[in-house]
Amino acid sequence: MKTRKLMLMAVATLGVALLGTRPLQAQVKGADVSWVTQMEASGYVWYNSSGVKQDVFTILKGLGFNAIRLRVWVNPSGGWCGKTDVVNKAKRAKAAGFDVMLDFHYSDSWADPGKQTKPAAWSSITDISQLCTQVYNHTLDVCNAVKSAGVTPKWVQVGNETNDGMLWPEGKASTNMRNFAWLVNSGNDAVKAVFPSAIVIVHLSNGYDNSLYRWLFDGLKANNARYDCIGMSLYPSPSDWSTKNTQCLNNMKDMKSRYGKSVMICEVGMSWDQPTACANFLKDIIAKARSVGALGVFYWEPEAYNWQGYTLGAWDWNTKRPTAALSVIASAKAPVAVENVEKESNFALYPNPLGQNQPLVIKATNGNNMQKVRILTVNGQVIAEYAPVNSEMLTLNQLKLIPGTYFVQIEGQHQRTVQTLLVK
Repeated sequence: MKTRKLMLMAVATLGVALLGTRPLQAQVKGADVSWVTQMEASGYVWYNSSGVKQDVFTILKGLGFNAIRLRVWVNPSGGWCGKTDVVNKAKRAKAAGFDVMLDFHYSDSWADPGKQTKPAAWSSITDISQLCTQVYNHTLDVCNAVKSAGVTPKWVQVGNETNDGMLWPEGKASTNMRNFAWLVNSGNDAVKAVFPSAIVIVHLSNGYDNSLYRWLFDGLKANNARYDCIGMSLYPSPSDWSTKNTQCLNNMKDMKSRYGKSVMICEVGMSWDQPTACANFLKDIIAKARSVGALGVFYWEPEAYNWQGYTLGAWDWNTKRPTAALSVIASAKAPVAVENVEKESNFALYPNPLGQNQPLVIKATNGNNMQKVRILTVNGQVIAEYAPVNSEMLTLNQLKLIPGTYFVQIEGQHQRTVQTLLVK
């Protein structure tokens, strides 16, 4: 008889159950290197810690980074961070063995808490429905171009540091939260149309500011916004990083429990000439993120040195080598993560995304069979377990899963696999 039980499992035990004795991928330790092609065009070069000149992607890989974040602008000056430039960097990142995050700004230049300027081509559009269409089409276009280049991003931000919405004034959250939610949904839906398994992120700055996050995400929830993950920026000083990290930890805990979403720290940085303080900050925030099951931490433009007035990179301006701050990246302990999804599987999972009240069908292919099926949250909590009577097909009715991202672990006689399940 088909059995179903609810259980909680320690994360370490979960890793063994999911992946046996296979090596585990590290926690996401990423770098936003969106400036790299522009810097290269200006004659910049990089040296590794031993003083050997190398491609910066190679150096970052050697330091222990495993993911690359790339910002996307609509029609930028010089083409930097435009579609073609993003595609080229995404291909380089994949070739170097990195996972990829796309960060849509929905602007021709910087979008941040102080400015969310519409692209020039959209500047005359004041109808929110038309702006939603522009967001959808632009997101779809870039995602299709990235897909055509053979890259599948694991994460996509719809908006950058959207503390008060985006595409002002129409999408300003403090003026019209509904409009902002619609813009988020337009970006989300375009991403899912091309990359159904990608984790869609809504990103704010000041990860220590819980009141800001509650206000914004309460508003999105009230307006039925669709997304998977809450992203944060965190830029403390050498003197207050410990306090800010603790506040950020508490905020991450609250976001997960309050909204049932995964969390990620999408940007961190500290002055390049304070490498000891920065190393302590990084080691601590990576550990705190791990402790709450956050998806990972990204350093913002660590490769930048003496460039456009930016001082929060992690490369020595004089030696052109990484500072000691980045020495902690490789040694940061990896959590046992359920996002190590198998690239190939002998099991089919559909429909995916799964709608409310739809049955989920899991089917064994190529002569395989199913012996056990588990459904897990992105944080490793087992919420359902099944022993199929029919080893070739399992139909699950009335799952009653809230919208979000889940993982389905399937054990067969010859294979264990984990697949991403999106519930809309």
